[in-house]
Amino acid sequence: MGETTEYVHVFNDAIRALFSDAVRITLWDPSVVAFFVRMRRAQRMAERRRALLATEGVHVPPFMIISVTGRCNLACAGCYAQAQQRQEEPDMTSTELLSVVRQGHDLGVGIMLLAGGEPMTRVDDLLTIAREVPDVVFPVFTNGTLLDDLLVRRIRKQRNVVPVISLEGYGAATDARRGQGVAAQAQAGIALMRRAGVFFGTSLTVTRLNIDTVLDEQYLRSLIDLGSRLFFFVEYVPVREGTESLVLDSAQRARLAAAVASLQKRLRSLFIAFPGDEEALGGCLAAGRGFIHISPSGRVEPCPFAPYSDVSIRNVPLRDALASPLLATIRTNHDKLTETSGGCALWSQREWVQSLLPDAEEEDATDREASI
Repeated sequence: MGETTEYVHVFNDAIRALFSDAVRITLWDPSVVAFFVRMRRAQRMAERRRALLATEGVHVPPFMIISVTGRCNLACAGCYAQAQQRQEEPDMTSTELLSVVRQGHDLGVGIMLLAGGEPMTRVDDLLTIAREVPDVVFPVFTNGTLLDDLLVRRIRKQRNVVPVISLEGYGAATDARRGQGVAAQAQAGIALMRRAGVFFGTSLTVTRLNIDTVLDEQYLRSLIDLGSRLFFFVEYVPVREGTESLVLDSAQRARLAAAVASLQKRLRSLFIAFPGDEEALGGCLAAGRGFIHISPSGRVEPCPFAPYSDVSIRNVPLRDALASPLLATIRTNHDKLTETSGGCALWSQREWVQSLLPDAEEEDATDREASI
């Protein structure tokens, strides 16, 4: 089956609605409203750039995830970044990182989520990028432990940097996964951001065990009271064999989707489920169909949970990388990659994904999985 683009308008409509909602919920702070009005305009311009390139046969996703480093100050249980990290490959340099962000902007990528490792270990680079590329929104997924008063005041000056604090639920659950005292440190960072007037959010990994907690309206309201205005519900993906029991079942995924839609209408915050209802969009959104992932070393990958690559931005421009054989093949088979009992279609069909790699990469990927 060839690539189809019928879903693109749905994705674009969702982005427009997201930024319109951001304006609505931030009316209490005129400076934040002005920022989101400007970002809404920038997203429309990015959409037009993507549409123009589509007429040239270049498929550009609106969303890009960049893992800016493999380094982290914590060792959280079940961390996918640690499980998949290539220890022998250095992180992208500051110049390389800025280059890929600029290329993404020029192609029409409007939202670039920065992850790690712990991205705040490269905070100088992140703030430079945000200053140099002001028309892109940069949600930064962080454990929050490195936030202090000075850093928060610096972030306050870069509205397009949106810290997103990763939590597991209440403090005990967060400490159980991330380490004793981490929840208190994250709460201290949250308090600093609230006092400084920083627009920030929280990320909640949703598993079969904690779904009741993270969807509990009292719990979510408590985070809103602390200042959180953005919530990412990230469905658990089993990056380690033997953890499939934590994956949401079909009924729970439906419950999550319904809850997000309801919360968005009733509470003054933004609610996003990731990867969301892929079936409604015709299958898997990875590999550039909706988003791509760039590893700390610059490898262009379908998804953070599918660490396979046949191209690096260290060797080719991002525009060319988007047309790599691996990504193109996954996109043309998106209809076969709908949500499964494995929680992630690419994870469930990882043997097929590996078979698409050149021989050397296939062997390397197999070795990596064996070590997970």
